[in-house]
Amino acid sequence: MTSIKAILAAAVAAVGVISSDPADAKIRCQNGYQIVQGNPIATPYCQEAQLAEVARGYGFRVSFDEIRNNPNSKRRLCALIGRDIRVQQTCIDANITGRRGY
Repeated sequence: MTSIKAILAAAVAAVGVISSDPADAKIRCQNGYQIVQGNPIATPYCQEAQLAEVARGYGFRVSFDEIRNNPNSKRRLCALIGRDIRVQQTCIDANITGRRGY
């Protein structure tokens, strides 16, 4: 009788592990903001995802990973499309090397 309970407990635990959806742990972004418990929070991760999406809308062939892992790619895109209202906040810090152009 004890072995049946142990097998049943193991089966219930296995179902619990299998049914936990890994997508629940994924970061959710909306318009450059991370959604945390229903509230939007500005995070570099989501802002860079927004930059990649906007850049692709302009016809640039760029991936989120490229922007995330290559600061020069982010600077280049911000120099080209940084005045777009959707990415202005993201691009504020991207080009702070040396003098400003104004």
